[in-house]
Amino acid sequence: MLRITDARTGALTEVRRTLTRVQAHVTGADTSALRVLLVADVLARALELDRVPALTIADPPPDLRERTQALGIRPAETTAPVTGRTLHVAGPDTPVPEDGVHVQVAPVAGTADDSVLRLTLLSVPRAAPVDPGAAADEARTTLTRWRKAVAAWATRPSRPVPEAVRQDLRTAWENDLDVPSVLDVLRRVEQAEDLSDGARFETYAYADRLLGLDLTRDIGAAP
Repeated sequence: MLRITDARTGALTEVRRTLTRVQAHVTGADTSALRVLLVADVLARALELDRVPALTIADPPPDLRERTQALGIRPAETTAPVTGRTLHVAGPDTPVPEDGVHVQVAPVAGTADDSVLRLTLLSVPRAAPVDPGAAADEARTTLTRWRKAVAAWATRPSRPVPEAVRQDLRTAWENDLDVPSVLDVLRRVEQAEDLSDGARFETYAYADRLLGLDLTRDIGAAP
């Protein structure tokens, strides 16, 4: 079960299997606002993986909406009936209603090419400020390597995600949406000598349901 820190109390709050509204609050169109929308997107994905019915609500300005598409952030509803629990996702200085759980997202200093921005932002805990430009080259190298590897692994006989690996992934994202630890699990899987390529493929495809990095993009592409 997903547990998320309520920024008002500092306590971990369990998100039970009831309709949950993930409401992103943005007031500008900069990369800090984009990070808020990204966290809301990944939070909704985590809930769906836990079979929690989730509804993402956001109304970003047009310029920011274009960037969400480039980052693979799924479209959100602009309004929705007030029902179920609400998780309010916002920057530290953004006014948020008093109800529900408050999920705070630290600001972004600088930017990076949108093709690698999603990974650079996901690589840092959401409560920590980030300069994505400083890690852009590493993110580009990692994405290229992982997509190439996934395309190669996809040609091998399929094998299920090892249960221990599945548990490591779920433990990471269910513990306060710890996405950097999810990425660490993938790095270990990439290097593990006792895993088949088919199991690696299924692991990366499974984790990408949360990450949204389009890791299977190059499957079937000409070498």
